[in-house]
Amino acid sequence: MKTNPDAAQRPGIALLLATGFGLGYLPLAPGSWGSLGGVALAWGLAQLPIAQHGVNLVWEGGGLSFYFPVLVGATLAAAILGIWVAGRAAEHFRKADPGPVVIDEISGQLLTFLGLGLLLRPNWKYLLAGFILFRVFDIWKPFPARAAEKLPGGWGIMADDWVAGIYAALGLWLLRALGV
Repeated sequence: MKTNPDAAQRPGIALLLATGFGLGYLPLAPGSWGSLGGVALAWGLAQLPIAQHGVNLVWEGGGLSFYFPVLVGATLAAAILGIWVAGRAAEHFRKADPGPVVIDEISGQLLTFLGLGLLLRPNWKYLLAGFILFRVFDIWKPFPARAAEKLPGGWGIMADDWVAGIYAALGLWLLRALGV
């Protein structure tokens, strides 16, 4: 039986994770599909039994949910793993930032929700606003996102989306402060 020599070099697990379990291969806007994967993950984490519990705090109706530490763990895991798998995928595709790689969008989208995750679990309005804000900042690439893109390997792929995620998180805080 003949084997394909390139198949042995194919970073299977890294590609699976880097493409968001195949979301990056969907047609038209792979970055948006990846972001939707991050939204779905944030929502799914909120549905976990442990995320449903929390501690009542001093203000009326306020509570510190266990959703926050779950979200922190997922955000850190996506960021740390993302650096490695995005770098491996870039080597495989022989491109600095290949289109099918969407772990950066997933990571940035989780970072978007981390800002308010300390105070509340996501509802559909919060998820939609976070998705829109993240996509706007990811496409716009405000300072220092363009500079972050120039970092080597997986760092450059991931870092510009972290910048977009931070801006989007600040946008969600502003919307909440305005009562929207």
